[in-house]
Amino acid sequence: MFSSDQNIETIGQLVELFKHYIGLQNEYLRLDVIEKVVRLITSLIIAAVTLLLILIIFIYLSFAAAYALAPLVGHSVAFLIVAAFYIIVFLLFLAFRKSWVEKPLVRFLASLLME
Repeated sequence: MFSSDQNIETIGQLVELFKHYIGLQNEYLRLDVIEKVVRLITSLIIAAVTLLLILIIFIYLSFAAAYALAPLVGHSVAFLIVAAFYIIVFLLFLAFRKSWVEKPLVRFLASLLME
């Protein structure tokens, strides 16, 4: 009953279609991983360029603030005031790094990789 030529041919076609399906699934998975990696790299490059530009802006603003304070308190004290401001910002960053950096970064990466 199961050994007719038509049944064997149908089973052969089914096996071929299944192999083709598995190949397409592998291709889709590979393309999906490539897309996510490219999106991640693009996001990292954009973040790095943005941070570099912000760093340059802060350097110039720091010098401007120090030179603006210099007539009031002197050059040395003006630069110390600017440095103290950055130390306070750094300490706040250390205190709140989980809520300011880690959690948003985890959410971003999870949303990027789960799409």
